[in-house]
Amino acid sequence: MVDVSVKSYLIGWKEFWKNKWLMAYILTLIVSLADWIVSLSFFCKESVRIRRILRPFFLLQNSSMMKKTLKSINSTLPEMMSVLLLLAVHLSLFTMFAMLLFVRTKDNQQDKEWVVYFRNLPDSLTSLLVLLTTANNPDVMMPAYSKNRAYSIFFILFTVLGNLFLMNLLTAIIYNQFRGYLLKSVQSSLLRRRLGIRAAFEVLSSLKETPASGQQSCVSVGALLQVLQKAEMDSRCKQAITRSLKMCSCDQLSAAQFQKLFEELDKDAIKQHPPSPEYQSHFMQKMQFAFGHPYFGYLGNVIALANIISICVVLVIDADKQPSERDDFFLGAINCFFILYYLLEMLLKILAMGLKRYLSYPSNRFDGLLTVILLILEIATFAVYGFPHPGWRPEFMGLLSLWDMVRLVNMLIVFRFLRIIPNMKFMSLVVTTLLDLVKNLRAFAGILVVVFYAFAITGIILFKGAVVSLGNTSAANSTHGNGTLKCGTYEQLEYWPNNFDDFAAAVVTLWDVMVVNNWQVFLDAFSRYSSPWSKIYFVAWWLISSVIWVNLFVALLLENFIHKWDRRCQRESLSDIEYQRTVELMFR
Repeated sequence: MVDVSVKSYLIGWKEFWKNKWLMAYILTLIVSLADWIVSLSFFCKESVRIRRILRPFFLLQNSSMMKKTLKSINSTLPEMMSVLLLLAVHLSLFTMFAMLLFVRTKDNQQDKEWVVYFRNLPDSLTSLLVLLTTANNPDVMMPAYSKNRAYSIFFILFTVLGNLFLMNLLTAIIYNQFRGYLLKSVQSSLLRRRLGIRAAFEVLSSLKETPASGQQSCVSVGALLQVLQKAEMDSRCKQAITRSLKMCSCDQLSAAQFQKLFEELDKDAIKQHPPSPEYQSHFMQKMQFAFGHPYFGYLGNVIALANIISICVVLVIDADKQPSERDDFFLGAINCFFILYYLLEMLLKILAMGLKRYLSYPSNRFDGLLTVILLILEIATFAVYGFPHPGWRPEFMGLLSLWDMVRLVNMLIVFRFLRIIPNMKFMSLVVTTLLDLVKNLRAFAGILVVVFYAFAITGIILFKGAVVSLGNTSAANSTHGNGTLKCGTYEQLEYWPNNFDDFAAAVVTLWDVMVVNNWQVFLDAFSRYSSPWSKIYFVAWWLISSVIWVNLFVALLLENFIHKWDRRCQRESLSDIEYQRTVELMFR
C-alpha cells in the first residue's frame, strides 16, 4: 500500500488512472486485504486463501522486462489462438470419426478399443488429446490394429496432421512473432540512453554562464568532468570517457562530440590478459614455450579422455560385483596417477604463464579449482584408508566409506572433462549460446515461475488429499478392491509421490505433466479420485506449459543461436583492437 501511494504521488493521479498495471495492483491489494480479513475471522483455519494465488502479481508488476514479455506474448495470442482453434477443430472432427469407427458390437472380444479408449465423448476426446502429444502411442491403436490393420490409417493420419503439421506450425508462428525480440529490446534501451545523453547535453549547455550568441550549443569540458565524478557508471567506461576528455584539445564540446564520447557505453570490453613472466634463463624460456603452447593443453585433453575411458572400463568390470567382493585398488591407483598428472599440469602452466595470466582464463580457473578439490579428497582418502593396495575394500571408517570417496573423486574427474569445451569451436559456440540464453531468459523464467506457482497453489486447493496411497505393498501382486491392479495405471506404476498434498510435490507433478510422458496416467487417476472435471485443470496446464511455453523457449533458443552464429560469421579479427563494436550489428 505504501508502494502504491508513493507511485501515485510520483506520477500524478492523472497518469495513475491510465496505468493498467497500477489499477490491477490496487485491485490485487483490495482482494488480498479482504481475503486476509476473512482469514482472521476464521482464525486462519479456512481451506482456501485467494491471496496466495495473487502473490506472484507483485513480482510481475515490479519487473519491466516481465511486463514487456507479457506484452509480446499478448500480441502473439491472436496468431496462436488461430492455430489452437484449428487444433480444436482437428481434434473434434477426429473424435467424431473415432466414435463412428469404434462402436460397440455384439462381440465383446472385438470391442476392446471401444471399452478402453472410445466408450463415450469425454474418453474419446481425452484419448486423442493424449495421442496428439504421442504419450499413448501406439497403445491407443493396438486393440483396433490387432483386429484390422487398416485402422492404423486413422491414427497415423491424426498424428501427421495434428502433431507434425499443426503443432510445428504453432512453433513457427511463435518464432516468427518473437524473431528479433531480444535485439529490439536492446535497440530500444540504446535509443532511450542516447535520448538521455542528448537531454543531458541540453541541460549542461543551458547552464553556461555566458551563452554563445549566434553559435550552436556546446558544453564545457570542465563541467562535464565534474558531473562524471559524481555519476554512477561502469568504471571502465568512466575511465575511457575521462581519458578522451583529457586528450581533447578543445574546451567546448558540440552535440556530436558529446554523443561520440558516450559511445564507450556501446562497446563490449575484450579482456586483456596479463603478460607472461620474462625469464632470463634459456632453459626456462624453453620450458615456458613448451608448457605454454596450445599443444600442451591438447595433451591434457587427451589425458583427461584416457582417464574417463579407464574409469568406464573399471566400472563395467565391477558392475555386477557385490560391495564385499569389490576391490578398489585399480580405480584408486588410476585416480592417484591422473590426479598427480593434473597437479603437475597446473603447476607447469602456472610456471609458463604466471599466476595472474593463468587465473585470467576461466578454463584454467575451472581446471585449477577442481584439481585442488581432487587433491584434497585424495589426501583425505589416504589419511583414512591408507594408500591403494590389493584388497583395498570399501570399509566404512570415516565420514564416507572408501567406495563413496572413490565415487566422489570419479564424479569430479568426469566433471573436469568439460575442459575440452573451449577447445572445440562449435561446441564452445553452443555453450556460450546457452549461457547467453540464461541471461536473456530471466524475464521468461520469472513468468514461468509465476505460472508454476499459481497452478501449484490451485492444484493444492483442488486436489489436496484426493489421492490416498494403498501402502507399501508390491504393486505387481497387490489387489485393489476385488481385482489385480491394472497395468499402466497410477496405482500399478506407484506414482503416489506425484500428488498435490504439498507445494513441492505439486511442482514436481506439474513438471511431469509438462513433459507429457505418461500424462494420461494423471488424467485418469485424478478424474477417478476427485472429479472428471479435473481433466480441465491438466489440459489447461498442458496448453500453457507444454504447447505455449516450450514452443516459446524453442523460438528464443533459435533466435539467440542464429544471432550468435551471425556474429561469429561476421566477426573480424580482434587481436589488435581493444573493443568490439556491437551497436552497428544490432541495428543492421
